This record gives sequence, structure tokens and C-alpha cells, in this order.
Amino acid sequence: MARYGAWVEAGATHFAVRAPLADAVWLCLFEGQAEERIAMVRDGDDGGDDWRVSLPGELTGARYGYRAEGAWDPQNGRWFDPAKLLVDPYAVELDRRFVQDPALALYGADTGAIVPRAIVPGAMPLVAPLPPCFAPGGLIYEVNVRGFTMLHPDVPEAQRGTVAALAHPLIIAHLKKLGVGAVELMPIVAWIDERHLPPLGLRNFWGYNPVAMMALDPGLCPGGVGELRDTVAALRAEGIGVILDLVFNHTGESDVLGGVLSLRGLDNAAYAHAPDGALINDTGCGNTLDFAHAPVRELTLAALRHFVASCGVDGFRFDLAPVLARGGQFGPGFDAAAPIFAEIAADPLLADRVMIAEPWDIGPGGYQLGRFPAGWLEWNDAFRDDVRRFWKGEGGLGALATRMAGSADVFGEQQCRSVNFLAAHDGFTLADLVAYEQRHNHANGEDNRDGHGENHSWNCGVEGWSDSPDVIARRGADRRALLGTLFASTGTIMLSAGDEFGRTQQGNNNAYCQDSAIGWVDWSARDEALEDYVAALSARRRAGDFAQFPRDGRWLARDGATMAAADWEAAGAGYVAHVSDDPDRPQAWRIDRDNRRAEIL
Repeated sequence: MARYGAWVEAGATHFAVRAPLADAVWLCLFEGQAEERIAMVRDGDDGGDDWRVSLPGELTGARYGYRAEGAWDPQNGRWFDPAKLLVDPYAVELDRRFVQDPALALYGADTGAIVPRAIVPGAMPLVAPLPPCFAPGGLIYEVNVRGFTMLHPDVPEAQRGTVAALAHPLIIAHLKKLGVGAVELMPIVAWIDERHLPPLGLRNFWGYNPVAMMALDPGLCPGGVGELRDTVAALRAEGIGVILDLVFNHTGESDVLGGVLSLRGLDNAAYAHAPDGALINDTGCGNTLDFAHAPVRELTLAALRHFVASCGVDGFRFDLAPVLARGGQFGPGFDAAAPIFAEIAADPLLADRVMIAEPWDIGPGGYQLGRFPAGWLEWNDAFRDDVRRFWKGEGGLGALATRMAGSADVFGEQQCRSVNFLAAHDGFTLADLVAYEQRHNHANGEDNRDGHGENHSWNCGVEGWSDSPDVIARRGADRRALLGTLFASTGTIMLSAGDEFGRTQQGNNNAYCQDSAIGWVDWSARDEALEDYVAALSARRRAGDFAQFPRDGRWLARDGATMAAADWEAAGAGYVAHVSDDPDRPQAWRIDRDNRRAEIL
């Protein structure tokens, strides 16, 4: 396999980039604002796809980018514009964050002053290939790195909002109190704002719009690879794994009106196109990476290997994961036998990592829950929706029991691959789920049209904030009931950071652009009694081993008798208990909707 990126070896610094259709490619070295352009050489006498150049000396720390010349014919997939500085797709560190600017999409407008420069890496120490800390069945804690510590009073101000802050002793103590098995970090690679956000005075807060797939965002990880590696090591020392949420389904180059920043200006074939040449948009973000194109898979695998070998992460969550299995010879639909899955499984660095799919996108046949490879975990939105419906009073007892028992209707009777969750970054927080019937996204600047319209939420009689003791008590009981249901469920469970102590987003269920008090976790408003309740639930879950539903057990009605068909089917049925007879999994729990209680016994 060809080597790409920049590396120092044998007293020289080497650069290689893929640009099959370019007529010429230049390496651009920067000293301050001064730019030196060095012509690269096409690799191979027969017109190879790669361009290379080697320079004498060890240029570790040097800033660089590329420029490519060729046809400018976007309708036919040619986006070559030598005025555009292009980020190395294999860059591992950048000197600044991406900024949105009209010049990025304007042919002939030079972008050398606004596009980040990649940094030539030095020799990176390799992390010992230890087994993952996290095991399926544990508790995953989803974290927005910036929002999680921006308001934490005990984290040093200069460190707040960074990857390093996750290694602060008080943050680790909080994670250990909750029994967290792994933190799942929302995207920390370099991304760019969507075009509509800067005019609104907003910016992307979640990171699901990447440009450089393995370059850490300088705003979140100013210490680069070393900062992530040290944080992973600190968490691992306390038995806590790290899972990276990565976006390989699209890039921030967006639709045909988007910028020329990296792949588009080098190898536009990385994007999936319809027969008429139009960009396929199975992501809703303007473009879709084409995983039938081998170089896309190679870039993806290189990124995954980098984060394991150089940083020691436990695994990955793949955003809009059906895109990984679309395109080319296996057609526009999802193919469970797509090449990327076998390539990951065969890779010695990746084969034992935790792999989690978000099993839906907006392409044809986009909902693929339960169809990812054996061993992959999957976000289970059926659990989320059926549990919400039940506690809202609209869902049945049978559906709830199926979800709590591991969703065998989806995953079968073998090892449970479900990631059960009540709330995630996308949607209401747990506190807002029982305080708002409607979304309140006006701060996003889209007239409250964005975000999910149907959330299976309720407000306990008052929309939003209330000082009524009765409303406060009802909401508190509902939160505990929901959390008890989650922690008693079979499979892996996920908690969104702050939900354990009542974090609110003021009814905003799409806070992707709220790098503000709306999106930041407010540690001063912690409901510590709720937090203690969650910690106790977690301890009882670990003691009962809820990774898999017990083979032998009894379903019990309120009077202690075995549940009969009439008990399951009765109108308004809302009570069931389950007691395991399996000594290896001593589980026992009960659900009581009338009294708003869900308990691990």
C-alpha cells in the first residue's frame, strides 16, 4: 500500500499526495506568511496517481500544504484551481482551525492566507497495543469535549473545553463515581462551519463536518497528538476507555457551492456521484464519500490505525455508518458484505477494537439497525423511542420488555449488540425530555424549523421551567424512572454527559450550533441527588452483569404470579418484573408505570 502524508526518514523529509487527474501539483512550504512552492513529481513513468517529493533534512514542525493545477470543470468532476491551498488528507496536525470564507468556493481567489497549514510530524511514539479497556455491556458516556468543561469551576480556565481537561482529577473522579466504562468523544478532528452559520453569528459546536479526517482540531486539542495520547493514558490508568466518534460519511467541502479545501481539489473521485455526475447526498450534508473507491477506504483505515497506534484509543463510533457500505459495484444500497468491514476485521491493529455504528442515513434503504457485522455494536433508536413511549403512556408493556431484554427481534438471541440510550447529542437532553413537549430552537436562526419534530416527550403540565413543587416532583420521578429503565436493560448502555444531574439545553433539541450556555454543561446547577441515584444504579447494574439477558428467568405480575397473556395485553398495562434464575447473571428488576418507578432489585 502506498504511503501518503509527510514523514521524516533517513535524514530527509518526504511528501506524497494522491491527485490522479492533476496536471501539476506543488508542495507549499510556509515560513510565517512567506510561501515557497516546490514542484512535485508524478510517481511512475506511466502516469501514476500519486505525486511525491523528498527534501533534504528533517523538517519536523514545518508548515505545508498543496496546490494542484488542471481543468476547472465542476460539472465533470474537475475542481483544479492552483489558487486554492489544499490540506493534506493525511495530515495529523494543523496550525489553526478552519474558517468559512466565500473565497474558498470562488475560482481564482487565493486561499493561502486562510486555510490551515499541516504540520510535518516528528517521529511519534507508539502506544503499546493493549486490549481495549471497554467491554460490551458497560456504560458509555457521550461527551462534547468543549461543552463538557467550559463551565467547570475547578478545571483551570486555560484548559477548559479541551481534550486535556478530561484528564483532570475531578473529571476522572466524576467518571469513576458513575462507573463509566468508556467516554465517547464527539468529533475532535478538524472541521469547518456550515456556510449558513457565520452570517448568523453562530458556529458548529458538534464537529460533524470534518475536512481533515485524522488531524485533531487545534481548538479542542491544542497539544495535538501528544495531548490526546496523554489523556487516553490517564483515563486508561483509571480503567476508563476512550472511543472516538468519527465522521467518514461526508466532508465539510459540502455541495457544489462549497469550498475547495482538500479532497475536492486533489481527487474528487473520493465523492460518490450519480450517473449524470451530480453529487450523491445520502448524508444530508451535500456530499457522500464513496467507499467503493479504494483510496477512501485506505484513508479511513489509515486514520483508524493512527488513533490506535499513536493515541491508544479503544474504539470508534461511526456517524451515519451505512455510508461505509454503499457505492460502486455493490450499488447505491447498503451491503452488509461491503469491503470495509472485512478490511477492518483483518487489520491487526483494528480487529479487537470496539466498533459502534450509527445504523442509519438518508440514502436508499438507509435504516439498517441490526445489519452490521457480528461484533459491531449499534445505536438502538428503537430502545430510545419505545422506552419514551412507554413512560409517556403511549407505548405497550410488550415493546418495553423486548427492548429491556436486549431487542432480540433486531439482534437475535446471540451476544447482544445493542447500545441502549434515552438521549444523545442529537435531540432533547434527558431533563428536557420531561419538561418540553415542543422543540425550542429559535436561537439556531432557522425559525424553529430544524431538529426533530417528534420527540415522544412530555412536560408534566408546564412547558419549560417551572417552580411548581408538584411539577418538579413529577419531573424528578420521571427522570429516575427513565434512568432506572436504562440501567436495567440488557446490552451496552449510553448516557449523554450531564444527563446524570439534570443538564438542560432550554428546550433546544438541535444544539449543533450552540457554542454557548445553551450547549455547555452547567456544573453549578447539578442535581446532586439525581447524580447519586445514577451512581447507585450503575453500581447495581455492574453487580448484576446486564450485558446479556439471562437464558432462564421469570416474568412476574404485580401480585408476584407469572405473567399471563392477559397481563401483557391488558389496556394500560404498566407493571412487570423480571427475576433471573441464571446464577451467572443475577438480574432482577421491576417496572411500575402507575407509580413512576423503575428499579434494579
